[in-house]
Amino acid sequence: MKFLFDLFPILLFFGAYSITHDLFLATAVAIVTTGGQVVYSWIRWRKVEPTLWLSFGLVTVLGGATLLLHDKTFIFWKPTALYWVFSVLLLGAKWLRNQNLMQKLMGQQLQLPQPVWDKVNLAWALFFAAMGVLNLFVAFHFGEDIWVKFKLFGTLGLTLLFVLGQGLVLSRYLDEAAPEQGKE
Repeated sequence: MKFLFDLFPILLFFGAYSITHDLFLATAVAIVTTGGQVVYSWIRWRKVEPTLWLSFGLVTVLGGATLLLHDKTFIFWKPTALYWVFSVLLLGAKWLRNQNLMQKLMGQQLQLPQPVWDKVNLAWALFFAAMGVLNLFVAFHFGEDIWVKFKLFGTLGLTLLFVLGQGLVLSRYLDEAAPEQGKE
């Protein structure tokens, strides 16, 4: 359910663009929808996740610049900015504070040796960095219609493939941990 909640602004952005072929209107829809998510999150859970605040800030600033300056370049940069912030946070937390954010996020559900957690963290950081580059490539080398479709289907598909690939790699550690859990 959280996955659909997180995806909601992208779905409405895509829907608005698909109906109107107006990137500016779709951008306004994304700003309003993300703002609505912040309000809903606060009313429902009395907290707003940091990633939602970050996304809201970026879509408001870059989407707002797109609307105010009537320049699509800013909204093209929004996914890249978000991906690169995630990448910098993952790497910065590890290198500057010796904190593995992926381990913090998933450590309750998954038991892995520390070197593996470090690889998982690095893999996600590199994935986000590459996704940022790929977003810019699509945005500035293909038409607007292609970028909008890529923003929904391409990024979703690539993320799913990455998660599945990582699941396959990590599955051998789950198999190794299963006998130890049975001994307890």
